[in-house]
Amino acid sequence: MNLKSKFQIYQSGNEYRFRLLSRNGRRILAGEAYTTKQNCLKGIYSVQKNAQEDKCFEKKKSSNGKFYFVLKAANGEIIGSSQMYASNSGRNTGICMLKTNVFEAIVEDIT
Repeated sequence: MNLKSKFQIYQSGNEYRFRLLSRNGRRILAGEAYTTKQNCLKGIYSVQKNAQEDKCFEKKKSSNGKFYFVLKAANGEIIGSSQMYASNSGRNTGICMLKTNVFEAIVEDIT
């Protein structure tokens, strides 16, 4: 069975969100909230457009010492954020996973 990474579109209350899942089902990126499904799809397109630009990644460290990243659009708006990683190298691997999986990912609507 050939597993693919996927963008899942789901609803949370009245908002639409997406998450990018790797081939093994682990979350790579969680998108921001959108008021319409169409805008959520635009968010996915923005991830695909900006994921290859190193300048669009902001590497961060949380108050509890965990590492994570956010992906920003060219206008500086946050498109999505990663899970928390125990190390800087784990976060860097997460960025590489995003760059690797973003173009092969299928879109799955589970709303």
